[in-house]
Amino acid sequence: MSLFQFVADHCDAYPVKWLCAIVEVARSSFYAWLAGADGRAARIAADQELEARIRTVHDEDNTYGAPRITAELNDGAPEGERVNHKRVARVMRSAGIAGYRRRRRVKTTTPDPANQKVPDLLKRDFTAAAPNVKYVGDITYLPLATGSNLYLATVIDCFSGRVAGWAIADHMRTELVEDALKAAAALRKGLTGAVFHGVASTD
Repeated sequence: MSLFQFVADHCDAYPVKWLCAIVEVARSSFYAWLAGADGRAARIAADQELEARIRTVHDEDNTYGAPRITAELNDGAPEGERVNHKRVARVMRSAGIAGYRRRRRVKTTTPDPANQKVPDLLKRDFTAAAPNVKYVGDITYLPLATGSNLYLATVIDCFSGRVAGWAIADHMRTELVEDALKAAAALRKGLTGAVFHGVASTD
């Protein structure tokens, strides 16, 4: 309980001036705190509503952290309803919601033996003015209790940051990325004209 809350809880029985003197706070500060009660209540209610939305996304995939959950919440949302990832992270911390954290690093890319140069069609510009225009992808590992790994390939829309397609396998061969792209094509009803920027995989 805050000192201001203590004064508020007892001001019906004792003078505010006396209570503020006892807890050593300025009366002006107490009245300023009291005047902001409606704003605090509104922020608490808004955070509770956001927490419920975060839990809905997290329950669908508990590996998601604040950046991915923010992308999911903002995907297709009107400008006035979009949320900041720092606020999402704060609400997740206070609610004890956390995504999956990798414990150790695994090499997920292997240089092409032919050392063939592939042109960067995105020109290092990972933004997009519309959905289904630019995609990026990567492969990450998911360690198992047995000591082995599964590998996750993702296809992410640069416009919203949303995962449009993914695939999991026990290898990092080309077909892992192909399966992720097929999943994205199925979700977005085709990838015609889109550019995909990904990492190299073992063959």
